[in-house]
Amino acid sequence: MRIDILTLFPGIFAGPLDHSILARAKEAGLLSVAVHDLREYAGGRHRVTDEPPYGGGGGMVMKPEPIFAGVEAIRERFGPGKAILLSPQGEILTPRLARSLAAEGHLILICGRYEGVDQRVADHLADAEVSIGDYVLTGGELPALVVVDAVARFLPGVLGDPEAARKDSFEEGILEGPQYTRPREFRGHPVPDVLLSGNHAAIEEWRREEGVRRTLARRPALLKKKLTPGGGVE
Repeated sequence: MRIDILTLFPGIFAGPLDHSILARAKEAGLLSVAVHDLREYAGGRHRVTDEPPYGGGGGMVMKPEPIFAGVEAIRERFGPGKAILLSPQGEILTPRLARSLAAEGHLILICGRYEGVDQRVADHLADAEVSIGDYVLTGGELPALVVVDAVARFLPGVLGDPEAARKDSFEEGILEGPQYTRPREFRGHPVPDVLLSGNHAAIEEWRREEGVRRTLARRPALLKKKLTPGGGVE
């Protein structure tokens, strides 16, 4: 899979993309991520990428010209890609959406900044808008990294265990149950006996029950959604 990222701050991406699962996915040829400096597509001597908003108001708004030029240049060089604008107004990122994006083959992520992006980008260039949650960040760079990480987990071969993504929290509409490792007892706190029993059916049942209990205590809305007719989580 190929992911191109358009941003005013390319340096933000250097660390996260060069470590752990994402780094291994790139080394194995399962994932290719290219970061593009949006200023390279801005015209004029000063490479201006933002202007005051029409109608007044504080802050600056990102201009449409560099973003259109950047996406069009990427598409011309690397072929059609689904353009995603990272935006608080977008569809909330879920496992289902991440899995769907992983099937695209090529994504172009547009990172906004300042007071936002000229609406014509959303209306006439982006194929979709995606948000990572109901809060506002200083820019779209961190959301873009979240999207890359979430999508990569659904690419075949990226995770060591092919079933790992399916077993994660939210996949079945409940949080994942607790996990333990060595030592068997730590500061007087033992590992639950069922996990030492070797009875895999009992272990799976215990983990599911603990997941339901945890979801009920921490995220009851997930269970409500799961139990509502037609509201099952994929």
